[in-house]
Amino acid sequence: MEERAKKIVESCLLEDSCSPVQVFFNIAKKDFVRMHGPEHHVLDGAALLTAFYNAGGKIDLQASLYEMMKRGLQMPGATCGMWGVCGAVSSMGAALSIIDGTGPLSTDNSWGNHMMFTSKALGRLAGVGGPRCCKRDAYLAFEEAIDYINSNYEVKLIKNKITCSYSNQNEQCIKEKCPFFSQKKKVAFVCVHNSCRSQIAEALGKKFLSDSFECYSAGTQTKPQINQDAVRLMKELYGIDMEENQYSKTLAEIPNPDIAISMGCNVECPFIGRGFDDDWGLEDPTGKSDADFIKVIRQIEDEIKKLLSHAHS
Repeated sequence: MEERAKKIVESCLLEDSCSPVQVFFNIAKKDFVRMHGPEHHVLDGAALLTAFYNAGGKIDLQASLYEMMKRGLQMPGATCGMWGVCGAVSSMGAALSIIDGTGPLSTDNSWGNHMMFTSKALGRLAGVGGPRCCKRDAYLAFEEAIDYINSNYEVKLIKNKITCSYSNQNEQCIKEKCPFFSQKKKVAFVCVHNSCRSQIAEALGKKFLSDSFECYSAGTQTKPQINQDAVRLMKELYGIDMEENQYSKTLAEIPNPDIAISMGCNVECPFIGRGFDDDWGLEDPTGKSDADFIKVIRQIEDEIKKLLSHAHS
């Protein structure tokens, strides 16, 4: 277990996301993190610390992660059923303690505030009920932890919509009773840099296809921000602020898609490890006029609506 914990810490030090859920997703995919297991006692709090640091939180990340590892390794497995307290929640409570330097003799508000966080998070878990699922319990705790940090610190963590992709790996999955369960097909819109066409497709997919598909976008490389002309025109045309919940990301950061669509090869076609289900052949409007952008946006909207025919196939 200690070796798994060290790999979690090493992986966290390579992450740059301000979303603790995204950090968790990226590392939970690795072969040293099992579906269930006490490695979550380290991973969950470590993901929170990493995102906090990346968002501008003033901590020594490496020292904080090793302290998180030390505390996580002290928690026995099966605490949820045997002790009545979930290890995911305890892990994030430990992360808050590390951020604030809280101890058993602390006289500031942090001691009580952390208790309020853990009690609220445990209440969420209790409301869903068992049997345990280390992924579901982490997701519920993350939602409460992100709200807590965004309300109590001068940082802003990204709060992603969470959809579970582990149902097939969990023999005890409660399926429709889980707030993160989904039977919708996952569609990924892919281009090289995930900054313009694929971002537009993700936004319009969420607008028009949300009842039938989970929509994602990704690239083989990333850009620091979404194309600002695309951001501006999507606000004007649809009232959609893409920067509110979208950002440039790689394929490793999204669930494995059921349908993968290329925006258009142009000079270089991104390699995603499998064939594309469709190639929309769209011209890249970057650096061109608003009319060129709008033409591509309307083409994407048309293609998005055609996907509805695949919803029940």
